[in-house]
Amino acid sequence: MESVKIYYGSNVKIETPMIIKGKYAKDFGEGFYCTILEKQAIKWASKYETPVLNVYEYTPNNNLKIKEFEDMSEEWLDFIIDSRNGKKHDYDIVIGAFVDDQIYNYITDLINGAITREAFWELAKFKYPTHQIAFCTKEALNTIKFKEVINL
Repeated sequence: MESVKIYYGSNVKIETPMIIKGKYAKDFGEGFYCTILEKQAIKWASKYETPVLNVYEYTPNNNLKIKEFEDMSEEWLDFIIDSRNGKKHDYDIVIGAFVDDQIYNYITDLINGAITREAFWELAKFKYPTHQIAFCTKEALNTIKFKEVINL
């Protein structure tokens, strides 16, 4: 199986990634989040005073339980709503589009009943591609290898 280059935008070098846990629920739950889109990771890093780009090599492991959302779908939306509400899942890795701040507001409106699902989908159309891969278990973290850090 071929390796893929993935990126993590930050303000520090992270040679040994860890699963981020805590009260701040993410799109796919607790995990270490990266992307295959270098430009997106640079954007994530740009919010810091000293931005850096951590580069890793990801080698998929078919023995792991992986959930991949090919596109934004009702299943993807329900998974994100559940994750952001603290519901746990049993996947090692989850892959799909990420929710930016604007989409997050639409999801909040949907959860609170301020908009319908139909309105959500109309508002949620992305103008650019997004991607995230969440490594949710220790076994998943074993599929990535630190390559370098680039000061931005």
